[in-house]
Amino acid sequence: MNSTPSVIVFDVNETLSDMSPLSGRFVEIGAPAYLAQVWFAALLRDGFALAAAGGTAKFSAIGAEILRGALRDVTVTRSLDDAVTHIMHGFESLSLHPDIAGGIHALKSAGMRLVTLSNGSDQVAESLLTRAGLRGEFEAVLTVEDAPAWKPVRAAYDFAAAACGVKPADLLLVAVHPWDIHGAAQAGLGTAWLNRTGEAYPSYFAAPDHTITALGDLALQL
Repeated sequence: MNSTPSVIVFDVNETLSDMSPLSGRFVEIGAPAYLAQVWFAALLRDGFALAAAGGTAKFSAIGAEILRGALRDVTVTRSLDDAVTHIMHGFESLSLHPDIAGGIHALKSAGMRLVTLSNGSDQVAESLLTRAGLRGEFEAVLTVEDAPAWKPVRAAYDFAAAACGVKPADLLLVAVHPWDIHGAAQAGLGTAWLNRTGEAYPSYFAAPDHTITALGDLALQL
C-alpha cells in the first residue's frame, strides 16, 4: 500500500453505524434481544455464500427472508409481515458511533477523499450520513449492489477503486470486521481495523496496516 492513501473507504454497518438499537426492535415485536445478533450473522453468512458461489442478492432481500425463518417459532406481537418490516426499517434510524464524526472531520481536514462501500443499500448509508450532517464530507456512497459481488470478494474492492478513478493500492479500507480487512488486503488495499471492543485480531486473516480504537486515531497515524 502507499504510505498515504488518497481515498479512505468506509464500511457502513457496525463500522459507521451503531447497530445495537436493532435488538430493541426485536423485543418490540416479542422476540428475544439476542436474536438480532444471530439474525445478522446468518444474513452475512448467506451473502458470503452467494458471493463465494459466484452469485449475489440484495442485503435487504436476504435479511427479510432470513427474518421470516428466524421468527417462525416466535410468538410475535404483530403480523409476520409487519414484524419483518419493523426490524428492516430499523436500519433507517440508526445513529453513528460517537467516535465517527470527529474522525471524519479530521480525515477530511487532512485532505483525504472519503467514500463508503457497503454490502447494504446506498439509501441506508445516505440516510445515516445525512442525519448526522456528514453527507457533504463524502464524495460518493458506494454499494456492492452496483458491483459484481459482495465484500470480501476482490471484485467489490476493484469496483470501489474504479469508481474513485484510482488503483486499489490508493485506497484504505476502514472496517470493524476482520473478514472485510482481510478481503481488502487481498485485493491490494491498505487497511485500518477499527477495534472498539478490545478483541484479538484473528491470526488466520491478513493483518491490518493500522489498528485503532477510535476513528480519530487514524488521521494521526496517517
